[in-house]
Amino acid sequence: MSAERALERFRAPDEQQSENRAWAMVRAAYQDRDPATEHGFIRRPFAIAATAVVIAGVGALSPAGATVGRLVDRAFQRSRAPQSVLTARAPSPQALVTDEQQNRLLVVDLPGGRVVRSVPVPPDPEDIASSENGGVVIVVSSQAGKVTILNRNTLRVIRTFSGFRRPHIAALSPDGSYAYITDDARGTLTVIRLNDMRITATVAVGPAAHHLAFSPTERTVWVALGETAEQISTLTTVASRARTPARPAADPGHPHVIGRFAPGFPAHDLAFSPDGRSVWITSATGPDVTAFSTRTHRMLFHIPVGAPPQHIVFEGRYAYLTSGYGSTIEKVSATSGKVITRAGAPYGSFELDAADGYVVSSSLLRGTLAVYTPSLKLLRVVKLAPATREVAISRP
Repeated sequence: MSAERALERFRAPDEQQSENRAWAMVRAAYQDRDPATEHGFIRRPFAIAATAVVIAGVGALSPAGATVGRLVDRAFQRSRAPQSVLTARAPSPQALVTDEQQNRLLVVDLPGGRVVRSVPVPPDPEDIASSENGGVVIVVSSQAGKVTILNRNTLRVIRTFSGFRRPHIAALSPDGSYAYITDDARGTLTVIRLNDMRITATVAVGPAAHHLAFSPTERTVWVALGETAEQISTLTTVASRARTPARPAADPGHPHVIGRFAPGFPAHDLAFSPDGRSVWITSATGPDVTAFSTRTHRMLFHIPVGAPPQHIVFEGRYAYLTSGYGSTIEKVSATSGKVITRAGAPYGSFELDAADGYVVSSSLLRGTLAVYTPSLKLLRVVKLAPATREVAISRP
């Protein structure tokens, strides 16, 4: 007997409206299940978990809702979901690391540092972009001229894009719908729509297109023209105002160049602050990171970090900055740039990420992964490969 017919059989007096809402919650909970639950051996636990969510929700609908909750229990022939289901824990966060010399993507459990998967990828994997939870992983293999997109849950290849000359950096749009790839040999920015794996645009942004950053609103993208960039291309994802409403919607699938910005020093990495009011640019030649106003391009403040180049990641109210040649990592206020704490890092720890209660940094020169708490207490350093270039934190 289907759940819907069971509800019909056990309908209580005057419960039609609450029952309708309860059944809507049943459908929503079932439809929101992980796609992997199509396999019979794990469909039943997810159905039980969905039922538990419904029972908790319908009891709050009205005094009559408790009756509907009991009816849902009976409809699924279960008085309560097992306690083990109600307290089931989400998968632990993992670090995804590119093993550049051995052409692998390594999956490392956090905080333990154990390698749990090794996935072969095209030669010279340099950069990664990954959804925080589920979704996709994008691996850019510069020497091979390929971009590989994998399912985050299974780590199976969804599609491999060829035709690049020297792709380098990948970034996901803030809503996770698009992947942006820079190609420094072609001076282009390529946009991939992830729901159907189609290229929607290839934009000429300037020679040596390299690091890039999205504003939190998805309306602005900055691309540094080189690893020691004198110029930064600025793009918008909004169509011309002459043909659109006063507040046109962003269209990340079709960005276009609107100008150039010269920071006044050779730039390397860049990132927008969480509030979108500033963009932080690291130096390719000096010891400081500089924050600029997004609107006026006026310099706001400098942050002393260490030997260049530096890299940036924001997490909540803080920024984390690395100096690979200076063997340091810093925690900084995202609003003022004040250095809160500083810690040592393995030599060559350029790339980093911060999420899910951890900060990680990979050493290109030592082949290690360093795992920290958000306050930069070092938890462990693990040797992974001859050269670990990029790192990203996500959950399957």
